[in-house]
Amino acid sequence: MSIPRIVVTGIGASSPIGGTAPESWSALLDGASGARTLEYDWVEQYQLPVTFAAQAAVRPDTVLERPIAKRLDPSSQFALVAAMEAWADAGSPEVDPERLGVDFATGIGGVWTLLDAWDTLREKGPRRVMPMTVPMLMPNAAAGNLSLHFGARAYARTVASACASSTESIVNAVEHLRDGLADVVIAGGTESAIHPITIASFASMQALSKRNDSPETASRPGSIDRDGFVMGEGAGVLILETEEHAKARGAKIYAVVVGGGVTADSYHITANDPEGTGAARAVSMALAMADASPDDVTHVNAHATSTPVGDPNEYVALKSVFGDRIDEIPVSATKASTGHLLGGTGALEAIFTVLAIRDRVAPPTINITEQDPAVPFRISGSAQPLGDGPQLAISNSFGFGGHNAVAAFASA
Repeated sequence: MSIPRIVVTGIGASSPIGGTAPESWSALLDGASGARTLEYDWVEQYQLPVTFAAQAAVRPDTVLERPIAKRLDPSSQFALVAAMEAWADAGSPEVDPERLGVDFATGIGGVWTLLDAWDTLREKGPRRVMPMTVPMLMPNAAAGNLSLHFGARAYARTVASACASSTESIVNAVEHLRDGLADVVIAGGTESAIHPITIASFASMQALSKRNDSPETASRPGSIDRDGFVMGEGAGVLILETEEHAKARGAKIYAVVVGGGVTADSYHITANDPEGTGAARAVSMALAMADASPDDVTHVNAHATSTPVGDPNEYVALKSVFGDRIDEIPVSATKASTGHLLGGTGALEAIFTVLAIRDRVAPPTINITEQDPAVPFRISGSAQPLGDGPQLAISNSFGFGGHNAVAAFASA
């Protein structure tokens, strides 16, 4: 029995550098930065050591109708905004509801709803806590609300694998489509966790950049003077479907999702394996599913968070798969522009990878003052052409808990 090919027919994004996928892509190619100083009283109230983040360029509650927005945590708001864009971009496919699925992800879920409810409980008592608090804060809220909005009845599943979450959801969607569980899947991830508690916690573990005087240049993956990542927020959504279904309805096809790999390090709850064995296996699994070799890869969207330890470890992992050729492959570290969207980051970067294939260009990596010799990727502050031949690109995501997820995309 032949294995169905899975294609991308729609994309949608709400990111720190754009309110839509095209706006985000254009800003990325222009070298924009979404990081900026936070204008909230709570920054000073709690004397936070980090006073900036990469907030979404467009607030989701300004896009959604007010009654809908009020019933959703910001993380679910972002998910719905990006999914509506992706669905329209895919031509609003007519599909049997029992053949439409949702594979969606978040790293943290409804943190704003949870902690606002805690404040209400302490200050005003239990009678003032909203009845919708649990349905808004639960990690599967985004997947459930997308299923309700689009009438998806095949399934609605949620992944919570920290920063690997939405790439893992994309890989899951491919497997579910190949297994015949659906004809069309809404896949992706979301996060809205720019909150005092998360900023304080990440800062306490020395994970965040503390360049409060220069937010726009704070995220600098691969640069020798990097000092941590920048918190971001938003969502990315891809409409995936079997090629047969897409062609039958005359859909445009951005790219083919040819492979995916998901592994675990089993090394440390927050640090990735310095030998990169788990990450390397995820890359190799993605290439094996794609029936491709390392020599076929033309572009890499690196996880590259701008942390002192994480960037070199990713290089070690890729070096073990690609050998010296990794120094020749155009690499992009797009978190330099967008910040780190945690559970939403993989989906956003998958979209960037798909568009890199379409436009045959690797987007620039901004803010590199001097490239670290321990991270000698072929990265550049300018866009890098990918050439005229067939394209095969991978997008990497690694998360707390030792989660590794890699998705591979090819030109249609």
